Amino acid sequence: MSSSRRAPATAADRPAATQPTTGPSTARTAEPTTHGATDQPLAASARGLTKTYGRGEAQVHALRGVDLDVPRGRFTAIMGPSGSGKSTLMHCLAGLDRPSGGTVAVGGTDLGSLGDDALTVFRREHIGFVFQSFNLLPMLTARQNILLPLELAHPRTDDAARERAHELADSLGVADRLDHRPAELSGGQQQRVAIARALITRPSLLFADEPTGNLDSTTSAEVLDHLRRSARELGQTVVMVTHEPDAAAYADDVVTVQDGLIA
Repeated sequence: MSSSRRAPATAADRPAATQPTTGPSTARTAEPTTHGATDQPLAASARGLTKTYGRGEAQVHALRGVDLDVPRGRFTAIMGPSGSGKSTLMHCLAGLDRPSGGTVAVGGTDLGSLGDDALTVFRREHIGFVFQSFNLLPMLTARQNILLPLELAHPRTDDAARERAHELADSLGVADRLDHRPAELSGGQQQRVAIARALITRPSLLFADEPTGNLDSTTSAEVLDHLRRSARELGQTVVMVTHEPDAAAYADDVVTVQDGLIA
């Protein structure tokens, strides 16, 4: 990929802020919709989502009744300051955390209806994750890290899987680093390997939690550009949590969270 930063500052590229509605907030730049109505297929949806931590005076309401639709095949950014509830919202949408109330559906499957084991399998088969800290296993090569989700699901990987891993690495510009371990890679290279690992299973949803937090501005632009191209060219649904307006500007749609509510 190009090393020059693509400035997403034009009116055509920069998404409009999501407006408050009486129905669910939709990660779209179209007019507000009524409850449950959308003209696009949904990758995920939340209704009446609440999340409370602690008890008594120490109780914290991280989410206070969130309604949200995530359209399929688009790049959605969830923005908000620290403590706004944006990461909690992502964790509930991704099945990493159980909400205190409300429902979450991914691809039409109610996550609340799944037991812990079934939810683990569902996440492995349908959801990909990219984290700020990369989370690569240091003793494995880049190729082995990319193939790890398939190795966990199936004891042996085939030639087609290895070919897909190489294609992903090539599209991300790290094909020549596949035999290197994470300590031998730059931060940007590690994050691209992490993205390839998240995409290897062809997930229905790709979640990225502050994916550029540990990267310089040029490398951040390259990573964000690939996430945008994953949605626009490959039809991948991407949901990114960020507190940076410059990062959110790469998304097709933006949802802002404040004090546990869609702002």
